Amino acid sequence: MQDLLIELIGKISSGCLPDDEIVRIATEANAAYTDPEGFLLANPDVNYDDTYPIPLGEWMVVGNLPDNVLFQADSYADLLTQIIASFNPDVPFNIKPKQLLKAQPLAALNSIQVQLSSMNKDTGGYILLNFSEPLDDELQAVLIYSSDLPRVMELCVAVGIPAMPAYEALRQATQG
Repeated sequence: MQDLLIELIGKISSGCLPDDEIVRIATEANAAYTDPEGFLLANPDVNYDDTYPIPLGEWMVVGNLPDNVLFQADSYADLLTQIIASFNPDVPFNIKPKQLLKAQPLAALNSIQVQLSSMNKDTGGYILLNFSEPLDDELQAVLIYSSDLPRVMELCVAVGIPAMPAYEALRQATQG
């Protein structure tokens, strides 16, 4: 499973994490998936208990992703603010967070996704991907290259981390 975790973390970090950090997170998560009790005994500083809605291995992946990789927010305006902050200041964004404040959720998310799809053309743009179960915030997502979507989805299934393109998930949820 460690190799799958290394590949998954590498793809969801889109170049924002050095290889040694990817390997460290994957190694810890693999140990947590393989032997949760042993992992917690060896790492008493890990804040986790069995009432949490996600497995310990998934907790170790999510909890170790920096805020320029894992975006957590309660509004689409805040989500966009975090996404913009994760890019170089020279990268132009056509939409601004304040434009999303009064927008309906599906319209706001569509605006974000259209912006992301138009960026980094050689990889087909970016897709905002709901990642794992949001714990403290309404929204929890990562950015991946569009060209990586099929493989990222396979990897998420293989390691047991729920993921779905955010716009598609919200569209399905609103259609009921």
